[in-house]
Amino acid sequence: MDLFKMFSRQSSKDVAKERLRLILIHDRCDMSKEVLDNIKDDILKVLSKYMEIDRSEIDVKMTNSEELTGNSAALVASIPIKKVKYNK
Repeated sequence: MDLFKMFSRQSSKDVAKERLRLILIHDRCDMSKEVLDNIKDDILKVLSKYMEIDRSEIDVKMTNSEELTGNSAALVASIPIKKVKYNK
């Protein structure tokens, strides 16, 4: 956990900009928040079979993959792993 992140605050302008960006991306993908939440839950269920994850630090969002590689939307997930479960 990043201590500096706990005490830093985004400006309301940055928060509004990020929210608007996410709304536009969701509109382009025609994906509701409920669908995105269901996808997130399904991903977490599968990952939980194989590893212990930190659920308090999970960040799953739709983003413009222009930031990554192309021009379409992309699902980006940041899921901190506490430890891997090894089969015995």
